[in-house]
Amino acid sequence: MEESAWSKSLSFKEQKRIVTRMFKFAKPFAKTFLLAIVFALALSVINILLPRIIQAYMDNYLTTQTATEKIIYFFAALYFFGVILKAVIWFFQWFLYSMAALKTFQYIRVKLFEKLHTLGMRYFDQTPAGSIVSRVTNDTETLFEFWYVFLMIITGIFAVISSFVAMFSINRKIALINLVFLPILLIVIWYYQKFSSQIYRQMREKLSQLNTKLNESISGMQIIQQFRQESRLKSEFEIINDDYLKTRFAMIKTNSLLLAPIINLLYALAIALSLSLFGFDAVHSPVEVGMIYAFTTYVQGFFNPMTQMMDFLSVFTDGIVAASRILKIMDTTEVTPAQNPNANEKIGAGKIEFRQVSFSYDGKHDVLKDISFVANPGQTIALVGHTGSGKSSIINVLMRFYEFHSGEILIDDKNIKDYPLTELREKMGLVLQDAFMFYGDIATNIRLLNKNITDNEIKAAAEFVQADKFIMQLPGKYHAKVMERGASYSSGQRQLLSFARTMVTSPKILVLDEATANIDTETESLIQASLAKMRKGRTTIAIAHRLSTIKDADLILVLDKGAIVETGDHASLLAEDGLYAAMYKLQSSEV
Repeated sequence: MEESAWSKSLSFKEQKRIVTRMFKFAKPFAKTFLLAIVFALALSVINILLPRIIQAYMDNYLTTQTATEKIIYFFAALYFFGVILKAVIWFFQWFLYSMAALKTFQYIRVKLFEKLHTLGMRYFDQTPAGSIVSRVTNDTETLFEFWYVFLMIITGIFAVISSFVAMFSINRKIALINLVFLPILLIVIWYYQKFSSQIYRQMREKLSQLNTKLNESISGMQIIQQFRQESRLKSEFEIINDDYLKTRFAMIKTNSLLLAPIINLLYALAIALSLSLFGFDAVHSPVEVGMIYAFTTYVQGFFNPMTQMMDFLSVFTDGIVAASRILKIMDTTEVTPAQNPNANEKIGAGKIEFRQVSFSYDGKHDVLKDISFVANPGQTIALVGHTGSGKSSIINVLMRFYEFHSGEILIDDKNIKDYPLTELREKMGLVLQDAFMFYGDIATNIRLLNKNITDNEIKAAAEFVQADKFIMQLPGKYHAKVMERGASYSSGQRQLLSFARTMVTSPKILVLDEATANIDTETESLIQASLAKMRKGRTTIAIAHRLSTIKDADLILVLDKGAIVETGDHASLLAEDGLYAAMYKLQSSEV
């Protein structure tokens, strides 16, 4: 089996590149981050001074038995003030850094969401929806804690340097000996980082697969229950979940061995070594108790940040993997087809012309081959053919969902790339076979958050396509609730709402992708009447599944294996007795 790219460990160079790029997202909030770091520096100074207060009290007054009530209160008040000051500084450090980290994490999520909306349809065809959801939710959520790693590193560096300076000021020899533990710590950190990144990448991949399976199961619940596939889906889910669990166990084992236990062991050895060396010194001359207390406190201050940094290494590794997955989307070049620079043409009459257009989804096998036809303003052009003949591909390149690689598409005798995408989306109305409804109400699904569309225009569009007949019978009428995907409405009702959504913007060009394929008999007559009204005065490109619905088309294009094999109106194509006639006779015999 080929090794997954996500099962390999990330090199130091790759990690450095990822961190550098992630810092760019934090740039808008740099001032808040820097202010939090200033408070972190102040905190390290306070941490040095507090043990000195205790040392001075112990060595100058307790051991000499010269402490008076006034001195006792003075040192108690001084230490208490230092602790309060430390708490205040600590609060502002965490508050400011947390706010900056939260804003950065939200900023990344928004940018990722924006990026997804610029990607072409090919990307979504090739990438499971659950995987995309996992990156927008789980991976971005991980980055919130990821930023705390850098706070731990910064405060850790401040603490290690300040603690060493303080130790050095007390006893140079013992302080330098304690530095022996530093390279050992760095080796442990390096080894952990190298080994754990591989585990975390595997864990992230399994989590993505888990989300994909979950998303698929929820979306297809009706089919799953209908065909009694619950046991099979449960078994598949358990296998993926067990694989994810194994990677979590591997992570826990790694963290349990290489994080806090190693640091605590080294800290215990450092304390034992320091006390032993002080003991040897005490054989020759007295050693002040306060000095030993201060020194051991600084040793603790030297190792504690290491423990915290090691604990956060797991978060860092997890964040690096999550960031790499996010950046992979950011780097995706499968974007929506680009228009020409300074594209500013406006659609007027709505004439459409294809000139020898060829197109391939994979860059190797053409699904459209030298397609040429003209749809004059107000005409209806029907596309018919067997499954896979290229009908939907013509719609895809016309709507600029995909980039065609040769030929030319013209609207009003001007290159389609000379029109802004906003103009194409506004003047070209698309009605799909499956009418997708969003959670909300009827009016929201027709308006689709277009603030320029008024309530009167919504009602006018619904009346135009005759959707008002069932809308007015609903409780709440235009504010009637729409469940997810419009599950509470029939396919015909959903299609009428889709018609209203399209017509509310008064498009010049109408594109129908098998818009009558899934309608119920109850609303079929309404659908047909609405389509006739919608097509009137508009250039219409219609994919037809039922040939009886396009008898009145001005021109019918019969496609086979990506090429136009027959053209004409209904009568002439029947008289030709070719592929169209055979398809029509077959459908007629099935009725």
